[in-house]
Amino acid sequence: MNAGVPLPTQISLHGVTKARGERQLFDDVSLAVRPGERIGVVGENGAGKSTLLHLMSGRQLPDEGEVVAVAERGAGFLAQTPQLPPDSRVGDTIDAALAELRSMEQRLRDLEADLGTATEQTLGDYGDLLTAFELRGGYEADARVDKAMHGLGLAHIDRDRILGSLSGGEQARLGLACLIAAAPEVMFLDEPTNHLDEDALDWLEDALGAHRGTVIAVSHDRTFLERVATAILEVDADRRSVVRHGGYQGLLAERAAARRRWEQEYEEWCVETSRLQEFMATTAHAVAGGRGMKDNNKMAYDRAGGRVQASVAGRVRNAQERLRRLREHPVARPPEPLRFTARPVAGAAEGALVTLRDVRVGERLAVDELTVSAGERLLIHGGNGAGKSTLLRTMAGVLEPDEGTVVRRGRIGYLAQEIPVGAPAEPVLAVFGRGLGLTEEEQAELILSYGLFRPRDLHVPVGSLSAGQRRRLALARLLARPADLLLLDEPANHLALGLVEELETALDQWAGALVVVSHDRLLRRRFTGRIRRMESGRLPG
Repeated sequence: MNAGVPLPTQISLHGVTKARGERQLFDDVSLAVRPGERIGVVGENGAGKSTLLHLMSGRQLPDEGEVVAVAERGAGFLAQTPQLPPDSRVGDTIDAALAELRSMEQRLRDLEADLGTATEQTLGDYGDLLTAFELRGGYEADARVDKAMHGLGLAHIDRDRILGSLSGGEQARLGLACLIAAAPEVMFLDEPTNHLDEDALDWLEDALGAHRGTVIAVSHDRTFLERVATAILEVDADRRSVVRHGGYQGLLAERAAARRRWEQEYEEWCVETSRLQEFMATTAHAVAGGRGMKDNNKMAYDRAGGRVQASVAGRVRNAQERLRRLREHPVARPPEPLRFTARPVAGAAEGALVTLRDVRVGERLAVDELTVSAGERLLIHGGNGAGKSTLLRTMAGVLEPDEGTVVRRGRIGYLAQEIPVGAPAEPVLAVFGRGLGLTEEEQAELILSYGLFRPRDLHVPVGSLSAGQRRRLALARLLARPADLLLLDEPANHLALGLVEELETALDQWAGALVVVSHDRLLRRRFTGRIRRMESGRLPG
């Protein structure tokens, strides 16, 4: 392509506005996606990521503005929770996904039967259809189904199996396999990495990387974004906008630059307000204080003094107005990076902090012996249903074992995977501060220092918080309380990507003992400590 020639656009939004109920999600959003791009969509919970995907795919219409999409070779959409008819068979779902390709193939066969007497128009139609069929990989469609079923861990499922007998995870993976096998020109994927183990994730990333078309995927999986996305669309809930970044590393670099700008603006605001306050406090009292009269000319002296006084008064008024404007639009202090702290000192306990011996919990957990000592770091991973959460709940004392003994020493901080709401009417600040022994003002100052909540959030009832907000509240409680041992169950769940990066850094700097359960591949890759895989409720050595 020649320099200066604009690249074609596959999907574009022009001045799009969209509300959900009374809440405005997007306000005058414009963006473009070029053919062949692989776009990752990120943002806070509830910011509007799925809505953006629905708008771009045409499944929802904007309240204002225009969405234009061109996908001559088809578009496919994978929802977070596929709505598959429970009475249908697996084979029916595959047939439905490949129906367009099979219809194209049948049309080719029909045209081929008449090629001997075909007109020029018929030959042209045949050539166009054959090109489109080959570009979609029509001849390899059934082979792609088999590869996708195997790659996504579904090879054991018979085509005659009734969909209602599949688990939710199996249904989601079946929907993903069918979409990839159909190979539409544009794929819209909403959290495609959910329900996938590591082998399936690797296969999916390779498949999407090899796709000869456009991919737009909502995802919170950092490794997936690193490996697949050529660009990132960040949904900004505060500004009701969408910001484009150059890949995941570009997103991190731009966020770091924005943080530096914020810190610089805050420092400049503080310096300027301090300078103006000092000026007004001192300047007015230093007006020609030691200057004496010349030639005993009191009239000239008074006139000159009056001019100086008027000049100083003007400058003071200007300073007052400048200070007023600065205080009307203050630059908020950037929150400190997340840091797990304990009072008096993390790791005060020594030796074994928790010991499990011959522990059994139904068929979910069977641990002969496990000890975590002061300062020790352990990461546990494994497939769904392996018993990871049951292990952490048992270590924390939330769940009593059916057999065996659990001995605990020191202070334990526990972050559950699912955060219960005990008193839904209680405000955020009261739940955070319970047991801290601080005044309400001190509690507010402490929780706001983490950057997890805004002042307006502190009096919101916890029952109305989203899953991500409840997780941030649980994390804030953990940050504020002493601990010798942290037990964290999927700490990255429901957290925005920037917060996950901060949390990871905080854990790396944590001096106490740590046991973390996580399927996050990037967290595991960066983890310093022991890593063990759990299978069928057991921790092999």
